[in-house]
Amino acid sequence: MSISETASLSPRALWTGRVLSAVIVLFMVFDGVIKLPPLDVVTQTMVPLGWPADANVARMLGVIGLISTALYALPRTSVPGAILLTAYLGGAIATNMRVGSPLLSHTLFGVYLGIILWGGLYLRDPRVRALIPFSR
Repeated sequence: MSISETASLSPRALWTGRVLSAVIVLFMVFDGVIKLPPLDVVTQTMVPLGWPADANVARMLGVIGLISTALYALPRTSVPGAILLTAYLGGAIATNMRVGSPLLSHTLFGVYLGIILWGGLYLRDPRVRALIPFSR
């Protein structure tokens, strides 16, 4: 299937992809921005997860998340951004697994975000649809 064949997605599917991607971008911007000051609630929440209550660690995680999100939001760099965000979410999943967080609400939350992230990108980017063709 060529890119031109996969580009003929309905406007409804394209807008669904944009909305899914916007949800991820908004969530990740919020997540990154609260780590920059960083708020006390952020550093204190990191301790039970095995991270130090260190403002620099929180800040670095925020910067990594925001850069990855910016790359994802820009059409030219959306695929590398999605890969970086997937890695970021994988770290969150691993952290929650290691400390025994509840499976469905905490540990798999990164998986849910990853599905929305890649689903949105799949619906809005013909290059991704050409790379991962689902047969009808």
